[in-house]
Amino acid sequence: MSDARLTTSSFLVLGIIDKLGEASAYDVKVEAARTVAPFWSVPHAQVYAQCDRLLAAGLLAQVRQESGRNRRVLTLTESGRGALRGWLDDPEFVPVEARERGILKLWFGGSPDVLVPEQLDAHARTLRTYEELAASVGDLLTPGQREALEFGLRYERMMADFWEWVGRREERTRDR
Repeated sequence: MSDARLTTSSFLVLGIIDKLGEASAYDVKVEAARTVAPFWSVPHAQVYAQCDRLLAAGLLAQVRQESGRNRRVLTLTESGRGALRGWLDDPEFVPVEARERGILKLWFGGSPDVLVPEQLDAHARTLRTYEELAASVGDLLTPGQREALEFGLRYERMMADFWEWVGRREERTRDR
């Protein structure tokens, strides 16, 4: 096994393959889009690159499917399972970088009159997506998955509240 530097995207790939038992890189991409993409996006090309890196590092093993498209199916090795377990058990706190473009625009003088309506609409749409996901698969989620979804719900509500506050503040400023 090489000493590959593992990133959060590496662990995302390991975690999805672990949950699925075995998966092609395409399966990982689809499952990431279906599950974690709302709170942790990973470009499709990065999924394929991570699969190759993890295979080269000995954290994944591959088998070629005989039937169909002869695709590569990946499974975790014992080393991969150990790396994933070590990461899951590590309580390290890493501060969140919100990277909200609308807030950056506010910082540099963007007009709340222009920003607030779109930001409110976008966060309301995302909140509805999370609510629909919770309603459709909520009972099938593990406790950790449910908690991650709850984070998304609370985050979107908080952002909607924030942008409503910005809008009210702007109205009060104009009324003076």
